Amino acid sequence: VLEFGGRIVECEPGDGPREQMVLDVQRKTGAVTIHPFNDYRIIAGQATAAKELLEDVPDLDAIVVPVGGGGLLSGTALAAHYFSPQTKVIAGEPSGADDAYRSLYSGSIQGNPTVDTIADGLITKLGDKTFPIIQQHVDDIIRVDDEEISSAMRQLWERLRVTVEPSGAVAYAAVLKENSRFYRQNVGIILSGGNVDLDRIPFLQ
Repeated sequence: VLEFGGRIVECEPGDGPREQMVLDVQRKTGAVTIHPFNDYRIIAGQATAAKELLEDVPDLDAIVVPVGGGGLLSGTALAAHYFSPQTKVIAGEPSGADDAYRSLYSGSIQGNPTVDTIADGLITKLGDKTFPIIQQHVDDIIRVDDEEISSAMRQLWERLRVTVEPSGAVAYAAVLKENSRFYRQNVGIILSGGNVDLDRIPFLQ
């Protein structure tokens, strides 16, 4: 970001401090806020990944994606609904931050009082725009623990030579965990996220 002339504004961790900092910057600079997932334009943009996947492999039985705030998941769900309604949409989620799973099965948005997962890109709760789409069009959410995430990440690195962060390996971990569910099915897996801290690779710790 700095190399391209951008400015980084730091804040305390957590949704509250981050949202307050965004408001402060917006007031001071007149900047336009673009929410990372809870925005219909972002959801539509995220949907293009699934649309392209369905164009390449039109007979998918299921698409499995990671879920944090729900932008990618809700976009995927809409793409499948409109372009391949027979394709099931399933999410993978870290069990140490399983608010989306609890939200889906309780019928209301749930938060994470505490989080404990190496998949730190997926710890944000669902938004009021993503959740209704997920409620209507997502078939299930599979929870995976850190050991399962780390094992999936290692397989992707070693066997496929795909560099993913823990969050990016969650969907693959979900398929490995419940492989009998997907037996003899054509399954598309979206690997999203390659921001890896080389000093903190979980399967090397």
